[in-house]
Amino acid sequence: MAILDATVVSFSPLELERLTSLGDINKLLQETVSKERSIELELEGLLSKRSTLERSLSHLQASTRETIEVIKADAGQLAQGVHSTSELSERVSQKIRQLDTAQSRVHSALGRIGVIVDRSNAVDGVRSALEAEDFEKAANCLKAYFDLEEQQPSSDKDVLESQQAEDQRRMLLDAKKQLQEVIEKRLADAASQDDHATVLRYVHLYAPLQLKEAGVRWLASYFRSAITKRAVDRYDQLVETTGQEPDFVGVLVALFGDISAALDRHRDFLTEHFGPDACSHVALALHEECDEHGERLLDRYIKFRRLAQLVRDIASIGSLRQAGGNLAAEASLAVDPRQVEAYLEEMLLLCSRSEEYNLWMLQSLAAFDVSQALAASSEQEKAFRSGPFNVLLRQLIAYYINLEEFYLEQNVAKAISIDEFTGDALTTSLVDDVFFILQKVGRRSLATASVQCICAVLTQLNSLLASDLRLVLDTRWKAASTKLPSAAPTDTGPDAHLGMSTPAVAEQAAAFNNADISSGYVAKLRKQLEDACADIFSSTDDRERIKSVLSDLSKTAADFKQIVTRAAESFVIGLMPRVRPVLDEVAGVSYELSEAQYAANEREDTWSQRLLGSLVRFATWLQPLTTGQVFDTILGFVIDRVLERLEAAIQLKHFSQLGGLQLDRDVRLMLSTLSDLTQKPLRDKFSRLAQTAILLSLETLSEVGDVWGEGGGAITWRLTEAQARAVLAQRIDFSPQQVAALNF
Repeated sequence: MAILDATVVSFSPLELERLTSLGDINKLLQETVSKERSIELELEGLLSKRSTLERSLSHLQASTRETIEVIKADAGQLAQGVHSTSELSERVSQKIRQLDTAQSRVHSALGRIGVIVDRSNAVDGVRSALEAEDFEKAANCLKAYFDLEEQQPSSDKDVLESQQAEDQRRMLLDAKKQLQEVIEKRLADAASQDDHATVLRYVHLYAPLQLKEAGVRWLASYFRSAITKRAVDRYDQLVETTGQEPDFVGVLVALFGDISAALDRHRDFLTEHFGPDACSHVALALHEECDEHGERLLDRYIKFRRLAQLVRDIASIGSLRQAGGNLAAEASLAVDPRQVEAYLEEMLLLCSRSEEYNLWMLQSLAAFDVSQALAASSEQEKAFRSGPFNVLLRQLIAYYINLEEFYLEQNVAKAISIDEFTGDALTTSLVDDVFFILQKVGRRSLATASVQCICAVLTQLNSLLASDLRLVLDTRWKAASTKLPSAAPTDTGPDAHLGMSTPAVAEQAAAFNNADISSGYVAKLRKQLEDACADIFSSTDDRERIKSVLSDLSKTAADFKQIVTRAAESFVIGLMPRVRPVLDEVAGVSYELSEAQYAANEREDTWSQRLLGSLVRFATWLQPLTTGQVFDTILGFVIDRVLERLEAAIQLKHFSQLGGLQLDRDVRLMLSTLSDLTQKPLRDKFSRLAQTAILLSLETLSEVGDVWGEGGGAITWRLTEAQARAVLAQRIDFSPQQVAALNF
């Protein structure tokens, strides 16, 4: 029964159903019996330990009860000890609080006694210092008393002490008033005698007397008086100058120097005794001297140079010229550009030095003003620049712009009118003269450090380039384009190029070069002005504004490049009739070659060699007369037209395989020879003709797959499939049906 139960438990019905033989059943029975025996042995082992476990549990129960009783007794003793310790701590803490209160009262009493003693010492010190005329000591004693008075709370004063303090205060206020009167008298005497050291000795005493604002005002007034005196003396000498040019720039720079020296020399003194805000107050006060005397000086300059009348005369001259011109009236208003240039240089110095002063003053105010009340923000700078001096300075800049534009127009027109050619130059004098003037004017406008002035002058500069100079260059090359081809070689002999580099021909070639050199000069001028602008202006907005104006120069440079292109095209149109006789030989050349004819071509001159000889002689004649860019452009157009004619002639011919190889040889020879003449790559120009030669030199049509598509490797085919079929159809040994059936 036990065996049956074990079997049922250990095996599922499905497993039992799978038993189909007596051997399997016996085997399963033996396994079950073996498992039952192992379980019985395990149970017997566990039951044998029962008595041992029961004894251990009984001992454990007894030991736990005793341990709990011991812990309870220890906890009671600990609680009693903590309670006694707490009571002791409370009594000690109470004693400590009592001692701390007593100590605080002692310290307060000692502090009050110390204040009374120090205050009494200050009173005695002031009295003795005044009697000994030791004013620095008297001021320091007063400062010590006022500091003590501020440090002592009014609640700490009893009636007697308050009465004592009031008497001391009254006496010290009288001493302060007496000391202030002495200081003011001594300062007045020192200022009248220009005793700068004594002024500084006494003026700093305002600080300990709690009169810092009065001290700063007095010192600013003292500086202004000294600056005014020197400014008036210089102005009077300027007005009285006779027999020589008055030095307006020197007088203005001296005024700026006095202001900056007064501020820089006493910066540490002001900061130490009156605080950093004192520097801002003094700086603004000194700038008022600039507004007063600087404005008067600029006004004197404008009137002395008659700038308003000069600008009116220039405007009248322009109006007369636009109206058709009245020579007599224009002569009466004649303005000498050389005199204008002298004025411009002088005005430039006045403007640039003034802007340097403005920037220095704004930076100083930003550095001095700790409270940010006068931070150099856009609003504060706008307020600063709205003063009388800067208003008149902007008027002077407006005169400068008018005179600079007149100078620019007159000198560019003069450079154009005296344009001449020297035999050893590639260009005429026009290019160097004009761009020298433009560079001078551009740099001079940047030196004013005025964004409005720079933008106005640079706009006029680009306008002259884009209109006047562009018109001259365009007119000159059109006049020259009809003459240069007539000087080209008229035959293909070895000496055909000799005698071509005559001064007359070189002068005509210079008209082509002018536009190319001018384009490069415009780009260079823009780069120079942008770099100079980056060095002068720290504001990103100012740099971007000027850069935007200079960007117009790039368009002007591109326009000059277009002139070069049109000139080269016109030149090549006139030249091609000289090359046509050699190209016409191609029409009579046969490419249905036998092996003997192919070998003979290696020993004899072919049409390609004669054509290259003509082109090389032409390049040898042209290259010394033109710039590299002009030469490459002209040669590129010549090659384009030659290849166009050759491709058209090749399409009309029939080829044998040797003929295709001959064409490939001719194309490679031309590419190699012409590539040595120019810096520009020519492989792309020859690609269609070279690919035509590749197809015509194939041995069989089956090789087309080796060169076309993926089989062609790095070749980028310029021929379409239809064009490639047309080329292959030119082979006399390829069947038209096979060519048409090709699968590209």
